[in-house]
Amino acid sequence: MTTLQNSAGSLIREWRTRRRMSQLDLAMEAEISQRHLSFVESGRAVPSRDMVLHLAEQLSIPLRQRNQLLLAAGFAPSFGERSLSDATLAPAMAAVEIVLKGHEPFPALAVDRHWNLVSANAAIAPFLADVSEASLLTPPVNVLRLSLHPGGIAPRIVNLQEWRTHLLERLKHQNDASGDPGLIDLERELRTYPSGLNGSRPAPVEPNAIVHPLRLAHGDQVLSFISTITVFGTPLDVTLSELAIESFFPADEQTRTVLVRLAKEQAERS
Repeated sequence: MTTLQNSAGSLIREWRTRRRMSQLDLAMEAEISQRHLSFVESGRAVPSRDMVLHLAEQLSIPLRQRNQLLLAAGFAPSFGERSLSDATLAPAMAAVEIVLKGHEPFPALAVDRHWNLVSANAAIAPFLADVSEASLLTPPVNVLRLSLHPGGIAPRIVNLQEWRTHLLERLKHQNDASGDPGLIDLERELRTYPSGLNGSRPAPVEPNAIVHPLRLAHGDQVLSFISTITVFGTPLDVTLSELAIESFFPADEQTRTVLVRLAKEQAERS
């Protein structure tokens, strides 16, 4: 979606279609008449600033795209977009570091809207040692590219096909929600990487499984992880709204033991 080529009404219609909502659905959610919404989408009625923001809220439009919608309607952006080094974001970035450090000896990392690495804790380091493609570790490090590229971590992912499918589904959902051209290009690139099947059929999901684990070879052992995603609540800054922390937890006692040992060895070396 490009603001210069679209009116506010057509953008609202595009977002409504993306959310699979009819005009009646959105009108009822927004508590306005379907006739008025139809006039807004067709350009026969000019929405006020408050109406633009109200419809954007009902459509769960990301803050970055809400600014674009406001510009298309002839209004100034409502949400700031600061760099991560901006002094006003210092308390939030400090909170990120507290979460990352507090999660040790288990791995955790923070990424921006394009899955570029913002920060990571010390527990990540041992798992990057065997990355053969040095450019993958050159900033900005894209976490999804690093994970699925054959020169990255992919050769050590035991359940690569399963994990690749999981990551691509997450990225597709993110693309559906945001319509970000950069993410669309990233998804297109990642789908060209090897699937890990090598002509075989995907492994069946274990009947007692509760999540898709990441199973990673480490020496002669296989470490198993489950993960969670953390975002800031009620952000008013575009950059902050797009920041996410992924925390990995051991899925079994063997993995926990190895991670604790690695952290102890790392502390002894430093």
